[in-house]
Amino acid sequence: MRWVTVLLVSLLLLLQWPLWFGERSWFAVQRLENQLAQQNQANAQLQAENDRLAARVHDLQTGLSGVQDQARREMGMVKPDEIFVQIVPPASAPSTPASAAVAASGVQ
Repeated sequence: MRWVTVLLVSLLLLLQWPLWFGERSWFAVQRLENQLAQQNQANAQLQAENDRLAARVHDLQTGLSGVQDQARREMGMVKPDEIFVQIVPPASAPSTPASAAVAASGVQ
């Protein structure tokens, strides 16, 4: 009778092994579900970026104002009766003359 029990327990373990540790095991399914969730999140971000770019392309194709805005932003273009003013922030100057002399000599 003891060998029958050992045989049945062995058979049960053999049947359970693929469920827990096989190629399509519960752990593998959980890992794949996590990867799927991450991929769906990345796809949603990329879709939002694509929608934004498609709206920009549509604006550039249909309206002159989009082209003007882009030319002003990227190339600094102005209309004939406009004045372009650019404010450049001053470079950060040393606070004391002694620190300026040290900075100029390269000694610390």
